[in-house]
Amino acid sequence: MAKNDPLLQPFTLNGLTLKNRVASTPHAPAYAENGMPGERYQLYHEEKAKGGIGLSMFGGSSCVGPDSPSVFGQLDISSDRIIPYFEEFSTRISPYGTALICQISHLGRRTTWNAGDWLPVVAPSRSREPAHRGFPKEMDHADIRRIIGHYADAALRCKRGGLNGVEVLHNGHLPGQFMSPDLNKRTDAYGGSFENRSRFILEVLDAVRKAVGSDFVVGIRMEIGGAIEGAVSRPESIKLAEAIKAAGAVDYIDLNYGRSDHDYELSEYAVPAMFQKLAPWLSRVAEFRREVTLPVIHACRVSDIATARYAVEEDIVDLIGMTRAHIADPHIVRKIAAGEEARIRPCVGAGYCIDRIYGEGEALCLHNVATGREKTVPQIVPKTEAELRKIVVVGGGPAGMEAARVSAERGHSVVLFEAAPQLGGQVRIAAQARVRKDIIGISDWLASEVETLDVDIRYNTYAGEEEIMAENPDVVIIATGGLPDVEHFPGGDLCCSVWDVLGGQKVEGDVLIYDDNGQHQAPSLACELAERGGSTINFVTPDKSACFEMGASNYPMYLSKLHKGGVTVTPDYRIASVERDGNGLKATFKNEYGGPEIERRADHIVIEHGTIPLDDVYQGMRAASVNNGETDVPALLDGKAQPVEGEGFALYRVGDAVTSRNIHAAIYDARRLCQTL
Repeated sequence: MAKNDPLLQPFTLNGLTLKNRVASTPHAPAYAENGMPGERYQLYHEEKAKGGIGLSMFGGSSCVGPDSPSVFGQLDISSDRIIPYFEEFSTRISPYGTALICQISHLGRRTTWNAGDWLPVVAPSRSREPAHRGFPKEMDHADIRRIIGHYADAALRCKRGGLNGVEVLHNGHLPGQFMSPDLNKRTDAYGGSFENRSRFILEVLDAVRKAVGSDFVVGIRMEIGGAIEGAVSRPESIKLAEAIKAAGAVDYIDLNYGRSDHDYELSEYAVPAMFQKLAPWLSRVAEFRREVTLPVIHACRVSDIATARYAVEEDIVDLIGMTRAHIADPHIVRKIAAGEEARIRPCVGAGYCIDRIYGEGEALCLHNVATGREKTVPQIVPKTEAELRKIVVVGGGPAGMEAARVSAERGHSVVLFEAAPQLGGQVRIAAQARVRKDIIGISDWLASEVETLDVDIRYNTYAGEEEIMAENPDVVIIATGGLPDVEHFPGGDLCCSVWDVLGGQKVEGDVLIYDDNGQHQAPSLACELAERGGSTINFVTPDKSACFEMGASNYPMYLSKLHKGGVTVTPDYRIASVERDGNGLKATFKNEYGGPEIERRADHIVIEHGTIPLDDVYQGMRAASVNNGETDVPALLDGKAQPVEGEGFALYRVGDAVTSRNIHAAIYDARRLCQTL
């Protein structure tokens, strides 16, 4: 079967034979060290090479010149300082037979003046980008010549560093800004007509090809239309591709739909999260492919193997990009070849990876905590070389299932107690909101893995000390999660929680949702109730806006749905009290910035304020444990086994049983603890 799999067939680009059709397209995970791809960056890509990928493209939006400073963790390839890093990188990846291609870019207006060397932002015309907010200087001809030279120099550095190719980023960045009628208002040889607007990219590609020669792969990432009024149209995109092909400078086209000038456009079109359907633009790529004969790569929410296989088999693409899918599981190709397709960890489209790039400054997968941490958290859990032990895990949410999975992978005997008739914990509740339904893939994968690993799962069992100790455990891990905190203010007992409503409690009429969390819980409920209809929804938060803790791939779509659903959002107000008011409720709010108090009346008030640890079992067993239930934090951070002295069982707790956090934190808790057991 594997021999005939379309995804596993070789493909040749300008003399470079790729061992399969699966690619990870260029992106910037923000792992760079002072703009260089150091050990962390390289290990991240090496893991995909170990996992069998044919082409690992990296360096998303790598900056070619000083007036294109990094604003989201890109590589700096504007000097020869990058070459030794590329040499080390290519040497590291070469033994796996995986090709490396780096994307190069000048951001144009898609950057800011107060970063890097504080040079003015430059663009074809003085048009400010909403996302990065810089007011650009209109480029003169000296700027154009200089920056074209920067592209050529950067491409040559890629070749000198031992890479297999270079990709020029067009759409949304400087070349695309020249091409877009809404952004290019020039009246000289670089503005106006199609021929003039396309002049810059054709000159860039010509300079790049001359710099690297004919025996080096050169590609271009370009758009095939979008929803921005006045932007490059589909017919013009086809015309540009034909002009590029006629010029003979490129070997492939990496196709995108839409631009990323605004966070809403990014989340709706360019890199959509779970709000968007799977592979949303594949049909547009198929239409484009019928018009242009250059080899085609495409990536956008191609998260499942069936879709990837279909895209290649039906000749929609030559290479299929599964970029975020490889963040979730870098061993996709190896598992396909081994007949273990069912064990591929799914990308659920949560957008946590992208959100963290723009927020905390590094990409992390919501449920694969090893990605980006390959040096300390191996993707494949190693077997223990120590004595095998009996591990009892209490609680079958993400933290508990990860603790059970990792312990079983280590070789230990594992019992998992779960009070419900199925595994999943809070994830199953969260997935009841239609905007987050795909998140169930996290629980489904973990549940499948613990079953595959023969973990002894005890469903419908509320495990207390008696049930736990009957197993004669060496280690007890409490992963019982938490309960919604709705009573942290007077009258909280009159309110319900997001869990209650998503779990089936009926609310209608005037509904007030109070969000003192800022993550997905409350907005997802507001969207769900708006979609159901029949309610007037008020959303109040002490934050400056709704969705305050979310990043660029999620908050725009929530805000869009809140606006379209008629939800009234009131920021800057913290709840003070709730009391009965006739047949309804009255809430009093204090302003966060010294403004006046306000009152809101509703039939139902829903509170989101995180969870309180459900830790009665843990607290009751601490005194009997050999470690008093304490986790040795220095050992945990050093990747060492927990020190245990004396006879008896060691006791630990993970996830929300410790304190209210998110799925990634819960899984990371369990992984760090259990990978050294």
